[in-house]
Amino acid sequence: MHIRRFQLSVAVLSPLGLFLGAPGAVLAQSGAADDPFEEIVVTAQRREQALQDVPMAISAFSSDDLAALQADNLDSIQGAVPNLNIARGRGSNSSVNVFIRGVGQPDALQTFDPAVGVYLDDVFMTRIQGALFKLFDVERIEVLRGPQGTLYGKNTPGGAIRLITKSPGDEFEIAAGLLVGDYERVQAKGYIAGPLTDSLSLGVSALVDKRDGFVDDPLSNQKYNDEDTAVGRVKLHWDASDNLEFELAVDSSREDVALSMGRPQAELTSIDFLAGVVERMPAPTGDWGFASTSSFTNGEGQVVDNSGAHLTMNWDVSDNVRLRSITAYRELDADLYIDIDATELELGDVLVAIDKDQFSQEFQLLGNNGGRLNWVAGLYYLDEDMPSHQEAYADDFLLFGGFPVDFLRTIDDRLRTKSYAVFGQVDIALSDAWNLGLGVRYTDEEKEYDRTTSTFSAVLGNADPAFAFTAKESWDDVTPTVTLDYALSDDIRFYGRVANGFKSGGFNGRANSAADVSTYDPETVWTAEFGAKTVVADGKLRANYAIFTSKYDDFQARVSEGDGVDFRFPVLNAAEMDISGAEFEALWFPSDAWQFAAQVGYLDTSYGGAGFTGADGLADEPAFAPEWTGRFAGTYTASLQSGATLGFTVDTNYRDAMELSVENVDVLTEDSYWLVNGLVKYTSASNRWSIFAGIKNATDEEYRVEGQDFRSVGNILTAYYGDPRTWTLGVEFRNN
Repeated sequence: MHIRRFQLSVAVLSPLGLFLGAPGAVLAQSGAADDPFEEIVVTAQRREQALQDVPMAISAFSSDDLAALQADNLDSIQGAVPNLNIARGRGSNSSVNVFIRGVGQPDALQTFDPAVGVYLDDVFMTRIQGALFKLFDVERIEVLRGPQGTLYGKNTPGGAIRLITKSPGDEFEIAAGLLVGDYERVQAKGYIAGPLTDSLSLGVSALVDKRDGFVDDPLSNQKYNDEDTAVGRVKLHWDASDNLEFELAVDSSREDVALSMGRPQAELTSIDFLAGVVERMPAPTGDWGFASTSSFTNGEGQVVDNSGAHLTMNWDVSDNVRLRSITAYRELDADLYIDIDATELELGDVLVAIDKDQFSQEFQLLGNNGGRLNWVAGLYYLDEDMPSHQEAYADDFLLFGGFPVDFLRTIDDRLRTKSYAVFGQVDIALSDAWNLGLGVRYTDEEKEYDRTTSTFSAVLGNADPAFAFTAKESWDDVTPTVTLDYALSDDIRFYGRVANGFKSGGFNGRANSAADVSTYDPETVWTAEFGAKTVVADGKLRANYAIFTSKYDDFQARVSEGDGVDFRFPVLNAAEMDISGAEFEALWFPSDAWQFAAQVGYLDTSYGGAGFTGADGLADEPAFAPEWTGRFAGTYTASLQSGATLGFTVDTNYRDAMELSVENVDVLTEDSYWLVNGLVKYTSASNRWSIFAGIKNATDEEYRVEGQDFRSVGNILTAYYGDPRTWTLGVEFRNN
């Protein structure tokens, strides 16, 4: 059998995403009006499986699904996955902050490890910086909920998001699109792929996306929160023989944008050496109106260069055994100016300059025995080197008799991480109905951290360096997974799963004095999950269910302490966390013309033991964990006499109230809100041309997605907002 037959050939569609696909696409793919569901295939367990057969909570999106979601960036899937909270990182245009089932990364600083892994073609992104990927040549996205401590390159306790980009094949493909919208939005993208020889195929994709900023500066007329990104990718696929193939992928992106601004939520203060704490700006009132003024006045913004290459080899050692190798190297260069206080005052303005490179090597040995036994064994190695330079500007924070005291703090640090793992999983068919899965991973991680802090002030005096420290530590853990599933019939399957995930410890990347130097312990999460995957109502309704409970130990929390010159940001293993919840996804085709979908998540989170009170001594609740989330959508597809189709989609999603900071602050608590989106799409009879008009946040809801808590410096409490109402018009072409 030729090796290319092993490649994924069926579009991956989630229950929600399938419903939201291009009008008429699902029926056209299935080829049978009385069977609206295409077979759903994913590779979440490192082999091809029907989604309904995978014994875990997983959602997946095809390229058509992403287009129907009007998805530009990774955070566009917010609301489309139960109990997923995904947003742009605070003060950044390229970072992504992800929480799944209440487990995530509570601080945006680059020295924190993400608790939810983001993978690009199975290559782990070590930091959230630069991980807010553009979604323009993605074949599919898979979102795995719950600990991924067995099969994935980097052990993550919260879950994993896998982006798989398109690969060239034996047929010529071409696709192009042009989109325009308000705020002077222009996006152009293209993809071309096909065979160069009988054994060699090439794919090339590119995207340029530009938009004016959402946020206006009334003093300087500057616009913030804009978009100016260019991305390119090249893939080369070589069938070296009938049992050996290689794929080389190279990608590069450059983002050059203005500041990403938020809004202060409380009064801002300064410290006067003669008068004590003085108010500098009152707390804002009323709606924000997307207007902010910055102290950066020389065109400072954010420039991010993100590039990488990876080589994947698949070698069929025998009819039942395959060896896979994934070798990857990535670089991230970022100069990020962030106005943390989001005003014309220079209270908390910073430059964060990152120069990161990572190398990883993964080997997988995959086998099967006539479908009764499937197994995976593997080795993983990661080497990351991340130096950074930071500058903090605070000339308005300290006063002497009302006059500002110049203040500059510089930080030079370097984090080096090495991660080693050996892992394996075996899935045994105990009978035609019962299956047992057993997995285990051993992880060993080593970290070294060097930090030097220097302070410069004509009044306070210079200290160069004021403070320096070096730390080195290693952690290891064994994380097992046990799964049992039972197929009542071809259409109804029940499963139970117990999984353990691990995130290593680290060092306080905000330590500016000896009192702040700390080494915090790893986090671990145990999750028990029970679920059902069903197709009922004469094959027209797909409904999947999951209930779960998790024990989250040694939660890593950064808090804000002190006031005046002696401000501190210690990192604590704060508390245990008890998490339980339920998830529901449904897709219903009552007729050829109508499609309905629903997605609902329920989450109950609390700190266990003595709870968590933070630096202010007040009891806190877990952040980024709304109790209820829901999404409801409907599509009507009209078939025209010409054979073309015209589809109308309306979808709404609801997010309950949630905390936007680890240490709960009333002004950083977002109330519940609804978002409404709409899409109208005309698709030609040949399915090659489409014209569409879309609107997002149709009611122009003003809502907050992130919070910045630096109360010990000028009482800085800043919120970052979701996008206002936007509209787009576009045209797309594809040859097949």
